[in-house]
Amino acid sequence: MSPTTKVAVTKHAGARLSRAVYAHTTATRPGSQVLVNAVRVDRCVPRQYGLSSRRPFSSTARTQLKEYFPPPTETPHIRLTGPAWPHPVYTEQQMNDIKVAHRETKNWSDWVALSMVRMLRKATDLFTGYRHDKEVALGQKDARLAKQPRKFAMDERKWLIRFVFLESVAGVPGMVAGMLRHLHSLRRMKRDNGWIETLLEEAYNERMHLLTFLKMAEPGWFMKFMILGAQGVFFNSMFLSYLISPRTCHRFVGYLEEEAVLTYTRAIADIDAGKLPKWKKMEAPAIAVRYWNMPEAHRTMRDLLLYVRADEAKHREVNHTLGNLDQDRDPNPFVSTYFAPTQPHPTKGIENTKPAGWEREEVL
Repeated sequence: MSPTTKVAVTKHAGARLSRAVYAHTTATRPGSQVLVNAVRVDRCVPRQYGLSSRRPFSSTARTQLKEYFPPPTETPHIRLTGPAWPHPVYTEQQMNDIKVAHRETKNWSDWVALSMVRMLRKATDLFTGYRHDKEVALGQKDARLAKQPRKFAMDERKWLIRFVFLESVAGVPGMVAGMLRHLHSLRRMKRDNGWIETLLEEAYNERMHLLTFLKMAEPGWFMKFMILGAQGVFFNSMFLSYLISPRTCHRFVGYLEEEAVLTYTRAIADIDAGKLPKWKKMEAPAIAVRYWNMPEAHRTMRDLLLYVRADEAKHREVNHTLGNLDQDRDPNPFVSTYFAPTQPHPTKGIENTKPAGWEREEVL
């Protein structure tokens, strides 16, 4: 067929072809996806994301890979659907300033929340096979230590397994809390003072983390079974717990996000120490570039983990702060307008972060 040959196509087929051309022109990097007649083609994904060609992380054949963010097939007038909550802009300095931190317990509610997080952490470590070298946990980045073989060394595949499992569960608390507060507002016919939007946005953000990591590998049937069981147990536990003590639940999520910040900090330390060579210069998936508005020169896997860690640090601050407030009457300080905007106060970004949360007297 010559380049000038004309082919008669239907309206819908023409729309699909247009979207295929658009996807090809906007996703030209290795590992990106090209849509041809609504069929997904992955280019160099195993080598790109540190997975072998046998894909041990997944039991699904490559020809049966599912598209977790499928393009529309019967919408010829829509080119792209953007996020419902645009992500705030993070600077490189702000992300590098994120530190591992811990809020000390002050009452029985805090103690119960911390104890539950520690128990959940041990179970998650067991299921995901998580082990970590002490020198990296302490922030040491000696290249000589990176080359030494370790019995329980974390590689790219193990980190992906942990990320997918954690993010599949992390999106539950915000949705449960937002749903219950929404129903509570309807039932009492009263305003919620801005809590619902922040909680639902948190759940949405965690789901975007999951979708990003799913662009690198699809979990197998065993991991899917574990996720299904963990989500069922976690959802119902959070549902009942939030009905009993919303304050304890927010403190629990705050401590949980402390662990998330620690996990991503250790993964970044592994990259810096040379323990994850396949991720050293690997580019982030296109879905991450669009969601976080990642600059052209800052789209590596390390940059992606910096963005995700900054999100988790923000969730840590938000939930510790909400745990300090009156659950029924106080407004959400992260969406409020202040009389003195130049003074440090809670925002949707990470310019004024407080790892242990803002005390009630500081914001109200």
